[in-house]
Amino acid sequence: MTGSTSTTGETAVTGASGFDPDRVKCVVWDLDGTLWDEIAVESPTDDLPVPRPAMLAAIDALAARGVLSSLASRSAPAVLDRLNAVPELRERFLAPQVSWQDKSESLRRIAENLGIAVEALVLVDDSPYERAEVEALLPGVRTLDPQDVPALLSAFEGREVTPESRERVRRYRTEETRRAEGERFRGTREEFLRWCGMRLTVGAAAAREVPRALELAARTHRLNSSGLSPERLRALAASEGHELYTARMTDRFGEYGIIGAALVDRGAPGTWSVPLLALSCRVAGRGAAAAFLFWLMGRAREAGAEEFRVTLRPTDANLEMRILLRQAGLRRTDATAGPEATTTPEPGGTTRTTAAAAPAPTARPAVLGRSLHGDLPTPPAWLHVSTRKDAEA
Repeated sequence: MTGSTSTTGETAVTGASGFDPDRVKCVVWDLDGTLWDEIAVESPTDDLPVPRPAMLAAIDALAARGVLSSLASRSAPAVLDRLNAVPELRERFLAPQVSWQDKSESLRRIAENLGIAVEALVLVDDSPYERAEVEALLPGVRTLDPQDVPALLSAFEGREVTPESRERVRRYRTEETRRAEGERFRGTREEFLRWCGMRLTVGAAAAREVPRALELAARTHRLNSSGLSPERLRALAASEGHELYTARMTDRFGEYGIIGAALVDRGAPGTWSVPLLALSCRVAGRGAAAAFLFWLMGRAREAGAEEFRVTLRPTDANLEMRILLRQAGLRRTDATAGPEATTTPEPGGTTRTTAAAAPAPTARPAVLGRSLHGDLPTPPAWLHVSTRKDAEA
């Protein structure tokens, strides 16, 4: 996909139409001809070219909406050293890549360093060749010409901005510090996680936390059980027999904010069903997803439930979630979620099940379940889990 101007004079990005901002977590910017006009390595001094004010304004506008920015430039690595010496520039970019490697490889490294899917990146580059190379090798990445940046920004207009969104860039900066400390730490990975002092606090969602839960439903893919839409999540969370839970996480480096959301359906006697379990990819590999899931199981048993179920829609992205559910002892049941099956409250507390248009066969949701009798799995030893009290209604 490209945002380059076509022979008809139209661009592939025309505001919000045809562009899904929920999938965009990081915009990657080229340098020469994109961020600035000149070629940095040809400068007669150590001074960098003057950035285009419109590009800096776009980067700042995206950051205010929780969209990260990075750099990918085929240039001498010394250019990055010069950029690092200019704090007002360096602070705008996470995991920058400046080298002679292919642009597609730079994007892979950026995604890996940020812990996000490469498909969550957008490349802005003035070179048709560089855009074509990325499109060929990373077909899930959208590429744009610099002239398409106003349309990119317009795709985010009118969208609700949560506190977590506004803090996202700062929290990824904290993650860079956390990762650097981990590389310097002398000991095992588990010992480092213990040293971090991670704490997970779970409880019923406060009213102010609902927008963040909707954001997690829309923007998370690796640790998302079903891909339930934000609109459907909002409707179900407000309906009888459903409860929304959120999880917050902190460690010695600071707050992660709300990193998890789970919708619970208690409509069937003796059963807790979870139509959606979603966690931020920022906590992948730290045991938070497992701890949240296990807390929900314990909470279900305390409430008298005998069976625990989770709706799973397998995708190419959520293998990590699928493995977690299996490790937690959940197996496919005879029940089926159907093609986007949903429950609609009826007068008197009953429900009826309706099904939307069938998705692609590979996307058909399944219901995984397990008994709550006997021993339940416990969270990782390095993660302290507690229940949040007195959640705001």
